[in-house]
Amino acid sequence: MNKFFTVILLLFSSVLLFSQTSKPFVLGVIEEIQSKELGENRILNIYLPEGYKPENATKYPVIYLLDGSADEDFIHIAGLVQFNSFEWINQVPKSIVVGIATVDRRRDFTFPTSIEKDQKRFASSGHSDKFIAFIEKELQPYIDKKYKTTAFKTIIGQSLGGLLETEILLKKPALFNHYVIVSPSIWWNNGSILNLDSVLFEKNFTQETFIYIAVGKEGLTPTDIPRVMEVDANLLAEKIKAPKSKNIKVFFDYLPQENHATILHPAVSNAFKFFYPKVQE
Repeated sequence: MNKFFTVILLLFSSVLLFSQTSKPFVLGVIEEIQSKELGENRILNIYLPEGYKPENATKYPVIYLLDGSADEDFIHIAGLVQFNSFEWINQVPKSIVVGIATVDRRRDFTFPTSIEKDQKRFASSGHSDKFIAFIEKELQPYIDKKYKTTAFKTIIGQSLGGLLETEILLKKPALFNHYVIVSPSIWWNNGSILNLDSVLFEKNFTQETFIYIAVGKEGLTPTDIPRVMEVDANLLAEKIKAPKSKNIKVFFDYLPQENHATILHPAVSNAFKFFYPKVQE
């Protein structure tokens, strides 16, 4: 009986010791920003690089991530940024990652469509203009004011997020320096975004802009008129390349071993190599 109580005491002591020494593993901070443009509060998940201190003079570039909820893409993309910024990797400069938690992707990432079927099926869609205004007028100024940032900005998005990025790129290209456009839903409104003109194509567009476009083996789009994801992504890349501007760098990456579900992680890794090529010694 004494041995029994001794074992119980040891187990209890171990549990108590474990509970006293354990503590949460913190990956980043959670912010909540009030948006007048969207008429709601939005959650931001923010990763700060190792060594970040508000009191220091060091400033960091910012990577904005669409679909940036904790249960979406924030954790694995923040991990990629951290890994690639390790001193022994040195592929990416230490950066702040701002994950924009999703509320309604159809509403925020799409412009109005003339396809009646989609209007009925996705009743909340068509308000990307408000989301873009949120990014430009509220989110970026908020991050720049609160954190130690440089003027260098990257945006990452997939699928409808890639569609939104394409719209930003063509309508307000100066909002970001690097665009990671993965499996963009160019099919929305029967590919009408491919017909947009843009200041991006003008000779006097002077901001150096890097655009990485990736697509996997994804096949037909969910539309009545057949479209192919791979073809649409390639058409977008060719449209941007056509003016042959020295300030615009475009890389089209076809990853046939990936599908719509698996492509984002390897694509972002490849995008970093395109943005920050290592010089062979």
